[in-house]
Amino acid sequence: MRCPFCGDEDSRVVDSRDSESGDAIRRRRECGYCGRRYTTYERVEEAPLLVIKRSGVEEVFARPKLLNGLLRACEKRHISLERIERVADEIEGELRRESVQRVTSAEIGERALRHLRDLDRVAYIRFASVYRQFDDIEQFQNELARLDEPPRHTAKPDDAPVDQPALTTTERGAGGMSHD
Repeated sequence: MRCPFCGDEDSRVVDSRDSESGDAIRRRRECGYCGRRYTTYERVEEAPLLVIKRSGVEEVFARPKLLNGLLRACEKRHISLERIERVADEIEGELRRESVQRVTSAEIGERALRHLRDLDRVAYIRFASVYRQFDDIEQFQNELARLDEPPRHTAKPDDAPVDQPALTTTERGAGGMSHD
């Protein structure tokens, strides 16, 4: 494992534990050269989950993209990185437990919104404004009004994951990172 800061290969594990979802082992490492700490995750390699973007293009699900969107929404909020990572783990875990092979970017966005609504309302609005592509203040006001409604935790038919037959090795690929 190379240090993401200096590139040196000498590191030691200073803490190791199961992730909250139980599908990975989280390891805190310390670089033997520069002394900086970083986190790695050990996961079972699974069949790829494909994301169908708004444009219809399919790409391999990339947890870092989901995590990036959540981090931007939670920027300057008092939410720990560990909690934000747990939300990303929970969303990915939900999708994998449902054994779908294809999911729409809309479904991923709706799941992120459901989790953010419970986590932090400001982060929820930030994510919604980008995800739903607000064009004017009226759309912000409508979304704020929706926050006062009881949460709906059932998926609408339009948001349902798209399940397709198993992929062959050549169909899997290592596609791009954008989840729209």
